[in-house]
Amino acid sequence: MMEKPTVDVDILGQYYKINCPKGHEADLNEAAEYLNKQMKEIRASGKVIGLEKIAIIAALNITHDMLSGRKYARSNEQQLRELTSQLDSALSHQTKAG
Repeated sequence: MMEKPTVDVDILGQYYKINCPKGHEADLNEAAEYLNKQMKEIRASGKVIGLEKIAIIAALNITHDMLSGRKYARSNEQQLRELTSQLDSALSHQTKAG
């Protein structure tokens, strides 16, 4: 039986072995570095004490950013659809007039 590939990641000075599908090691490392950076900033603020609380605040911040990004993308998509529709009607109007 083949071993699942693992990646060692450093989160606030603690090392964790994480199972990772082959070929996704760089993505996992990038995610771990991002999380580590967020958690270091929260710890440095001095307002949140304890690894578990820091991890939860970091997870909430990252999730909020991700969801905000999705909403932003959706509203841009909607604006693009409206513009396309206006452009379509302007072009078809112009074609009929010409």
